[in-house]
Amino acid sequence: MTPRVPRRLELDPVTVRRARTLARRAGKPVVDLARAHTTVSVERATLRMAGLTGADHENVPWVNHLVDAVREQVGLEHGVTTPIWDALISGAAPDLLTLAQKASSGGVTFRLPEKAHRTRARRAARTAVGRGIRTIDKQRATRERLITRHGDPKQKPWIYLIVATGDIREDIPQAQEAAREGADIIAVIRSTGQSLLDFVPEGETHEGYAGTYATQENFRLMRAALDESSKELGRYIRLTNYASGLCMPEIATLAGLERLDMMLNDSMYGILFRDINPIRTFVDQRFSRQVHARAGIIINTGEDNYLTTADAVEAAHTVTVSQLLNEYFAKEAGLQDWQLGLGHAFEIDPSIPDSFRLELAHALLARQLFPEAPLKWMPPTKHMTGDVFRGHLLDGFFNLAGAMTGQGILLVGMMTEAVVTPWLSDRDLALQNVRYVLNAAGGLTEDFHPPRDGFIQTRARQVLDEAVALLDEIATGSGGADTAYPQPLLAAIADGTFGAMKRPPTKGKGLDGVARKADDYDNPAIDLLETVDPPRSAAGRRREEGATR
Repeated sequence: MTPRVPRRLELDPVTVRRARTLARRAGKPVVDLARAHTTVSVERATLRMAGLTGADHENVPWVNHLVDAVREQVGLEHGVTTPIWDALISGAAPDLLTLAQKASSGGVTFRLPEKAHRTRARRAARTAVGRGIRTIDKQRATRERLITRHGDPKQKPWIYLIVATGDIREDIPQAQEAAREGADIIAVIRSTGQSLLDFVPEGETHEGYAGTYATQENFRLMRAALDESSKELGRYIRLTNYASGLCMPEIATLAGLERLDMMLNDSMYGILFRDINPIRTFVDQRFSRQVHARAGIIINTGEDNYLTTADAVEAAHTVTVSQLLNEYFAKEAGLQDWQLGLGHAFEIDPSIPDSFRLELAHALLARQLFPEAPLKWMPPTKHMTGDVFRGHLLDGFFNLAGAMTGQGILLVGMMTEAVVTPWLSDRDLALQNVRYVLNAAGGLTEDFHPPRDGFIQTRARQVLDEAVALLDEIATGSGGADTAYPQPLLAAIADGTFGAMKRPPTKGKGLDGVARKADDYDNPAIDLLETVDPPRSAAGRRREEGATR
């Protein structure tokens, strides 16, 4: 995805290796914690793979009703699929939907079957869930075929633009027009507050606040529209949405079933900025990333958000730490380098002397630490004042930094940021800004080599050293955080290390939806995602393996 970037920072390779070793040491106890637990959303996502859709007259999804009934009768800790398919085999209902409908009114009794009954139920559940995973595999193959047919954008970085009207039928023509004007990726931002809903709305939606609800039908409609645009324009247009919040596993599953190409999926965003329980988040994000790995979806992480609540210079090293942790968690879940859209942002106060040189140092550090990853470079928001002329200039500097440092995914900045939801004309001007800078200066990535011991080299080394020091504190529990937690990373999050937000693992939304797995826990989705590799075409394999070349 990104051009081959020459090594322009003289970073100590021993320091870089130590940073990754410490990230692994800090992250592994959290992975062990995630492996030992399940959540209501993981179980609901598994049922969605088995084909359960729809909602009751109050728009409560049937997957919620069915998981809640099983949880009430036999608990969540065994997994829901064994008692559900035992009930189906026993004749409680002819199909999954009818079973959910009956369970919602208390018309089904669930049990934990034993011996042969348990074996039959688990075999049937694996078959049903396997059909959903095969659908995800087919959608991945369809993406590969369409990219081969239509082609990828010729210029890097890919241009990423947000559409957010609240009405999917208004989003579609705006997204198609944005693609005609040069956008390579369309992100349909979610309605404000959806991340806090413990259910996924059903069907096509026409109202949302500062965004459009993420639903399976909305995914399907937008993907179909962008397929039309891909055919019209002769390049494959990618679609992005958000797999975060209390329904992260379910939305990731729906994205795989409907062939989305990228998903916002950060390991700590929901904890820090939505006060979602840390344990719930880490369990859900591991499952969701396993789905993304299977579906060939590129994740976008959310380090840019830290710089909206913390100073972009003083907290620069926390962004690097989060990137390293996100890399570890992602690869442990099966994602490959070409799927790691690690986030960072152009958020230094422009009134600070040498602010642009600092931005270049931070961007170049990220680029060199993760040379095979399609980094997602985020535009200025915190210091946009409402002066549209100043904002347009600041966006131009952001675009120039992206061109000079070889970023992979460039989110289009809007001059009306902090004023209004952008109009189509605002997007037009913003896209013109991006096109001008990339056409005029796109090749600077080959020519830009900061002096050996100059300002940029020195700043980049400083940030890396500070990141290593912080990782060492986290991994060893020596940073003064509450050491009562057996997972030092959870202690660091509780202590406000990231984004100046203190989030203890005993609090936060969604904790009541977490359960420790019993010895007989079974989930065929996890088994299939961990043991069976996705089928890939030769062309798709070559494209992925050479994504950064």
